[in-house]
Amino acid sequence: MQYFSKKKLVLPEGYFVNSSQIPLAKEVNKLLANCGCETFPIKPLSEAIKKSNFFFTIQNELKNKLYGFVRVTSDRGLNANLWNLSAVKGKNQQLYYSILLKVTLEKINREMPGCSISLQAPVSSFESLEQIGFILDPNGIRVMGYKL
Repeated sequence: MQYFSKKKLVLPEGYFVNSSQIPLAKEVNKLLANCGCETFPIKPLSEAIKKSNFFFTIQNELKNKLYGFVRVTSDRGLNANLWNLSAVKGKNQQLYYSILLKVTLEKINREMPGCSISLQAPVSSFESLEQIGFILDPNGIRVMGYKL
């Protein structure tokens, strides 16, 4: 499956996608809060990032700040799950979401072909998600969460 084939996605000069440097949980929480997402205790979030199959960040060469983040967990056979998809608010937010989704889905298709994909995502990412074919609540399926 080819994603975003009609539209070339290019980060602004000085920005790059990183998958090797584990981001600080504190910085991920700042990004999540910026998107209106739930934040998490630092230690469990840090462990979740480290134990993920992989993650991607968008960063700037000159600033030590996250502009986008997503992490993936998978059983490597049936399911791949995207978590904590987030991108800083502003004129490039949809671009950051689209690039994170593109690189993530390409890696899943390459390394975990045949996996069903689910995700946790903020409302601000829906435009980018719909552009690549995700369907909001297919057949009325809803996500549920439980808090103690």
